[in-house]
Formats: sequence, C-alpha cells, structure tokens
Amino acid sequence: MDLPVLSQEGKKKIFLTRNCEAIQIPSGDKYRLLKGDHVVLMQTHGGFTIRTSSGNLVRISVSDADAIGLSAPVSDQTAADTGVFHIEQVMAALRTVYDPEIPVNIVELGLVYLCEAQPLKEGGHKVKVEMSMTAPGCGMGDVLRDDAKKAISAISGATEVDVQIVWDPPWDQSRMSEAARLQLGML
Repeated sequence: MDLPVLSQEGKKKIFLTRNCEAIQIPSGDKYRLLKGDHVVLMQTHGGFTIRTSSGNLVRISVSDADAIGLSAPVSDQTAADTGVFHIEQVMAALRTVYDPEIPVNIVELGLVYLCEAQPLKEGGHKVKVEMSMTAPGCGMGDVLRDDAKKAISAISGATEVDVQIVWDPPWDQSRMSEAARLQLGML
C-alpha cells in the first residue's frame, strides 16, 4: 500500500524572486531553480517541498525561504535546552526532521530504529541513531541523515553524533504511530 501523495489542488503559484538550489525528490539529485519560475508550495516541514512548473517535486533549504517570499520558520523543537543532556532532547530534535514527501516527522513515521546516548569520559555524550527510509533506494537518505545529525548536534551535551541509514528490518507502514496514520487519513 502506498502512502498518500501531496496534492497540488487549491495551492497558489509562487514566482521565485531569485535563483536557488534544490534537491529533487525522491532521487536526491541537485536541481537549479531560476528567478521568475513559478512553483507551488506543497509542504513547509524540514525545509520547503515545492512542485515546479514542469511537475518535479523538489526541496529547498530553509535558508532559501526568501526565494519563495517566505521567512525561515522558527524551529518546531519543543524540548528546552537546560544545559543538562537528556535523551528526550534527542527525540524532540528528531521530531523536527520531516520526510519531504510526507508531512510527518521521521519519529512518527517509525523511521527511527535506534536512539541511544553514551556519556563520554571527556564530557558530553555520543549519540547514535539508526534510521531507515520509507523505500529502498530513496535518494533522500543522505539529506534526511544530515538533517537528523544537524538537529541532534544543536543539543547541548551532544558532542559526538553518529546517524546511520539501515535497511534491516525493512520499513513498512506498521511502524507508523497512530498520530501519523490519523494525520495521513489512514485511520
């Protein structure tokens, strides 16, 4: 069973105010958007997912929000950084990482298979995360891995971060939380 696809219905065209780089979904290939091109904003989680005038689905960085007439969103991260490291902060950080095709974070999608932290002798913690993708061969794996690593690295006390993509066991929809199923209209 396939996951729901983003809909373009009822969305207005946006004209790019400048050139910007994008990543094509799901291949992960680089894609160049040009000033004046029109696009449709599909999703604003973890970057901006947009559909180009030629029908390609691409993701642009939050740092390029101005190219589509928006400002960078404030982080969704809810765990306050108290200076004291807690594994809950890592999970909260991972909840700010979104699959660019599905408006659900990687934790609720069930893509995070392992999340652990070990104190380091010299101080801080080594955080290890194993995560998967919704489909083998997804070209967005490196992008999502980097997003997860960046989110975790922002946590005080997370001094070493290791995020790996794993394929065993293969992901399937049974790993999704009830909240994710509800959000995607699967309940």
